Amino acid sequence: MKPFYITTPLYYVNDEPHIGHAYTTILADVISRFNKNLGKDVYFLTGTDEHGQKVQEASEKRNVSPKEHADEYVKRFKKTWKNLDIDYDYFIRTTDEDHKEKVKKILLSLYEKKDIYFDEYEGLYSVSEERFITAKEKEEGDFREIKTIKEKNYFFKMSQYQNKLIKHISDNPDFIQPESRKNEILGFLRKPLNDLCISRPKSRLNWGIELPFDKEYVTYVWFDALINYISGVGWGEKDNKKFNYYWPANYHLMAKDIVTTHCVYWPTMLMACNIELPKTIFAHGWWLIDDIKMSKSLGNVVKPLDLANEYGSDSLRYYLMRNMVLGQDATFTLDSFIKRYNADLANDYGNVINRVVVLITKYFDSKVPSPGEYNNIDKNLINEFDDISLKISKYIKELKIHELVEFIFSLVRLINKYLEDKEPWKTYKDFPNQNEVTATTLYLSIECIRICSQLLHPIMPSKTEIVLESMNAMEINLNFGQIKSGQKINSIPTLFPRIEVK
Repeated sequence: MKPFYITTPLYYVNDEPHIGHAYTTILADVISRFNKNLGKDVYFLTGTDEHGQKVQEASEKRNVSPKEHADEYVKRFKKTWKNLDIDYDYFIRTTDEDHKEKVKKILLSLYEKKDIYFDEYEGLYSVSEERFITAKEKEEGDFREIKTIKEKNYFFKMSQYQNKLIKHISDNPDFIQPESRKNEILGFLRKPLNDLCISRPKSRLNWGIELPFDKEYVTYVWFDALINYISGVGWGEKDNKKFNYYWPANYHLMAKDIVTTHCVYWPTMLMACNIELPKTIFAHGWWLIDDIKMSKSLGNVVKPLDLANEYGSDSLRYYLMRNMVLGQDATFTLDSFIKRYNADLANDYGNVINRVVVLITKYFDSKVPSPGEYNNIDKNLINEFDDISLKISKYIKELKIHELVEFIFSLVRLINKYLEDKEPWKTYKDFPNQNEVTATTLYLSIECIRICSQLLHPIMPSKTEIVLESMNAMEINLNFGQIKSGQKINSIPTLFPRIEVK
């Protein structure tokens, strides 16, 4: 088996899980599941970022310890991912002792090779971003609170890896995706790259990983958090067996607002450590609410658990995968969600399953009938399912998830059209001597439903499992004609009841 390693960013524990968090994590889960189906040995990492000033301040306001605060938010994230059917392999926390020791190991090695130095710095500091920013970033960015800070700190010689990073980006066209984000980073790198402040004095912040070479300082939260991508997959362990097997990561997935940290800070850190860079860093767009970026201050944050509890986790997973073109922003509205649900899930997928299962139950005692000779209409339907694995692989490789979903649903709609063209209910009633024709129609219909349900399983694992288990087809391959005649089809409840808009 070929290894496949995919990650989400670590989610900061000062925020409730929102639809942006859910999108990234569901996307990673969908890609992970499809690659498992394609025979890959997948490792899927997600987790939480738990150090830093905002966590310290939030815990002080609540009169609890930072760790107690983090523990509470971790439970919320894990509960959300469980309810959204996220099947990760490892949930890493930056407060894990194993992670902290590996961060210290990297810090010490860079300090000893003199890639970390001590200096005084005066500059602009973004409180919300928890990092120093340039005057240009202040001018062009959207920072809520900026302070001028003068203090002594430790710095990573990020600048000396600037040219090497530019060359790597140029030599590896898939390293940063989409193209717009790559161009953004190359534009950023046209100007001299500053060294990275990687510490905070304990006099200002004591909640973090202590520097192994100076106990008066803790590690900058981003330097700490980024290391999770290697610490969580076994770097720094005795034999490095797991790390050597899975690394480099196939995909780091994240929203576009953290692209600089991942595409500049992280690669230069790896270069300094002589560790191979990840294959692809993919920064997707934002989910907007009524065309406005989500914000706690605006009160327009959409909580995924609320939607999942109201309409089902599969419905939310489907909508998010179908409605965002990867790399672009997308707008969430409840109206568009309900319209997509009713049109695709209730009318197309749910309806065709119900029709075919009811007819098989009524005409063939709930058993898959034996097909007869195929006519041209039958053959045309079968041809649409040729080379299905290759088609799916292409969509997955190019990360065209919304096109993949639309392709699968085009097949679902073909089944509905096939039924309308063949009219098995009419054939059975008006031409009782042609039961073979009815049997063929229903055999092909249920077989196509089986394949479509398997294709949809990484996107909608809960409902499709009900369908596949009803025909004992969870482990059948995607080749056409795998469902056996005589196979009992168990009754299937209404999977997606229509949502009536008041």
